Amino acid sequence: MRSPIIDQKIIDSIKKARSKKFEVFMTTDDSLKGFVLLALPAQSRKQIVKSLDNSDLAKILTTLDPDKATDILQELPKHRAKHLTDSLNGDAKEKVELLLSFNPKTAAGLMNLDYIVAPPGTHFEDLSKDIEEHEKRTGKFPSIFVIDNGKLVGELPGSVLAMHKGKEKIDAHIKRVPHIRYDNDEHTVIDSFLKHPHDKVVVLDENEDIIGVIHSDDLLALLNKKRSSDLYGLAGVNREENSSDTMFAKVRYRWLWLIINLGTAFMAASVVGMYEGTISKFTLLAVYMPIVAGMGGNAATQTLAVTVRGIVMNEISLKNSFKYIIREIGAGVINGLINGFLVAMVAIFINKNPMLGLVLAIAMVSNLFIAAFAGALIPLIMKKLGKDPATSATIFITTCTDVGGFFVFLSLAQMMLK
Repeated sequence: MRSPIIDQKIIDSIKKARSKKFEVFMTTDDSLKGFVLLALPAQSRKQIVKSLDNSDLAKILTTLDPDKATDILQELPKHRAKHLTDSLNGDAKEKVELLLSFNPKTAAGLMNLDYIVAPPGTHFEDLSKDIEEHEKRTGKFPSIFVIDNGKLVGELPGSVLAMHKGKEKIDAHIKRVPHIRYDNDEHTVIDSFLKHPHDKVVVLDENEDIIGVIHSDDLLALLNKKRSSDLYGLAGVNREENSSDTMFAKVRYRWLWLIINLGTAFMAASVVGMYEGTISKFTLLAVYMPIVAGMGGNAATQTLAVTVRGIVMNEISLKNSFKYIIREIGAGVINGLINGFLVAMVAIFINKNPMLGLVLAIAMVSNLFIAAFAGALIPLIMKKLGKDPATSATIFITTCTDVGGFFVFLSLAQMMLK
């Protein structure tokens, strides 16, 4: 059973309701409430679930597949999740308890249990009986996997059943299917789908026995969630903030990052203050300072975007980052030479000051070197420390380019401009 298509107007009306989200949600058709909950931002969903009593929430959970019900239960306090799990019927309870036992950020936490297995040599008519029994019990058409002595051989595409029946054996129609260990993390799951374009991946336990299956639509939901998280993080905005939040809620989500950013801005200002005499003597420096710092910030943002994408796709980590960082530094230096030459030409032809042009060129190369190095390394360090690289890295990278850019530019000006 696939999730029904939810009218976006329903979601938007709940998000815009602010303090009356629960009241608007309760006007939704009972058969859709579970799917609407899953489609809402995490903050709105938590607010509504907190207002639902256990009997109403239990009814909603029964309309969902066990893996979807588990997604909601994982967000609840343990005692409430256990109470609601105990209220489910036997088969659903057993599946939900199994899914809850796994880490939600692993392959096992993403999988569902809608599959059946058959050994080689099975007749199509016997397989049809197993499929019919599964559909009666769950209401869904299962994935069909072929196992030999408990080990995965492949899958039997559902389309084959429409063309074959009776005593014919399934062996000639078995197709290979990718598989993954149950304890692999989300990044490995995403990488598996990218390397093996397919509509599903089989989840195996440590003994290589099948314990579940991940479909492409489950992966799409995960990617959408990560994409939103990364976009919020790059802007320094809490991932649970949404457009319908109150003014004070938005302040609560953002104030800490902005205060940290304010502190780093004072660091950059203190560097400028050290060279107050030089700036007062050569006022043109004040005109070019924002250019040097701005170019460094823009270059760092470009590198940061590529680095975060590489982290999300599990392409780079701190351990294997040396060659990547060298490439980024090389690109930064070349871009610094190009832009340094251009800004030097401006200083030479407009300001009639070749030495100022040289100072600007060297400062530009130096700051784009700093930008590339910081933009590549800092997100990897934050990831290693268990922090969100998109959210935390931006402030530290900007500090590096502002402080480093001003220091190099003004130090060179103090030494070279007379």
